[in-house]
Amino acid sequence: MKRIISCLMAVLITAGMITSCAKKPVSETKKDKLKIVCSIFPVYDWVKNILGDDISDANLTLLIDSGVDLHSFQPTTDDIIGISESDVVIYVGGVSDKWIEDAVKASQNEKIIEINLMEILGDRVKEHQHIEGTEEHEHDHEHEHEHDHEHEHEHEHEHEHSEEHSHESGHHDDEHIWLSLKNAEILTEYISEKLCEIDGENADAYRKNAKKYTDRLNELDSLYQKTVENSKHNAVIFGDRFPFIYLTEDYGLEHFAAFSGCSAETEASFETVAFLSDKLDELGLSFVLTIEKTNHNIAETIIMNTESKNQKVLVMDSMQSVTREDIDNGASYLEIMEDNLEVLKTALN
Repeated sequence: MKRIISCLMAVLITAGMITSCAKKPVSETKKDKLKIVCSIFPVYDWVKNILGDDISDANLTLLIDSGVDLHSFQPTTDDIIGISESDVVIYVGGVSDKWIEDAVKASQNEKIIEINLMEILGDRVKEHQHIEGTEEHEHDHEHEHEHDHEHEHEHEHEHEHSEEHSHESGHHDDEHIWLSLKNAEILTEYISEKLCEIDGENADAYRKNAKKYTDRLNELDSLYQKTVENSKHNAVIFGDRFPFIYLTEDYGLEHFAAFSGCSAETEASFETVAFLSDKLDELGLSFVLTIEKTNHNIAETIIMNTESKNQKVLVMDSMQSVTREDIDNGASYLEIMEDNLEVLKTALN
């Protein structure tokens, strides 16, 4: 992946595509719309709400809008060019979108303002944990790292760099930061203030819009807390990958899963299935959870190995597969999190 990005950078820089953008006169830049590039849908939707009615004054771009998740996304030349021409680039900041940071550096456009969300969250970023029940498989990117023998020394250098900047590299951090409403509130406020600094003319509107939006985030956060406090159960079981560590830990929920959040595995071992089936019986849960756009094979196998065999499968949306069509049809971060609350309410009772 890094080699592909590096080649794209080299071609673009040689052609002068990037450097010509960086040398745009200040007077010309001021007349242009504010160009904002967001890596993932949740961030895109937060920014859209901050901009509000003033969205016409900005050119807001979402990079990942084809249904491919953050961990599998392959940038195009147009993506690299779009980043090089932007005023603001907002990205998660983990290993999966490290290429964005590289693209900004290679652009030689010193005016680009980078917002690395994991860096902003600091100590709120959670390290990858071994969740009880999960398969013992390494992170996809680490697996890829081990097999890239052609760039062994380059990766060793990156690893050394990551020890100094752990949140920037994301080698050991869980990237699904958007699945915490508390994080969403913190990051929306931060992004709003950054946009106010850049575009003072619309600062009052941005702050007003951000306050209105964060109030809604805070209200939904309170509803989640009340739902968990008033529920019969205090645990969830995922027969799938588990990207919801931020959400479950926000509300003190126990969690068990077949795979970690970034795993590419699709086949669970007999031991994993048996463990989760036994745990389902032990806790008396009536539901097994999965994430969006995955099959239910593992969840159904877990159910078939329980004593009652009558549990049901529910789906929670991690917002990793949102498409442009979904957005055009009205998909929003708050609406999806509200739907997830209803699913959680059912799963816990």
